[in-house]
Amino acid sequence: STVGERIKEARRRAVLGQAELAEKASISVAGLWQIEHGQREPRPATIRKIAAALGVPASELVSDE
Repeated sequence: STVGERIKEARRRAVLGQAELAEKASISVAGLWQIEHGQREPRPATIRKIAAALGVPASELVSDE
């Protein structure tokens, strides 16, 4: 799966909407949408912010294990 798909999965497990996660991670909703739909590759700093907002290790979002 892609980084975006793993972010979407983790967001759903956390029962957060895109707007809620974007706000918690201090990123735009449009940016999050693009990442989740594979239209944009998130920078490492963005992945760390999303992971922190979701309460998961960043490695969970980037590695396919």
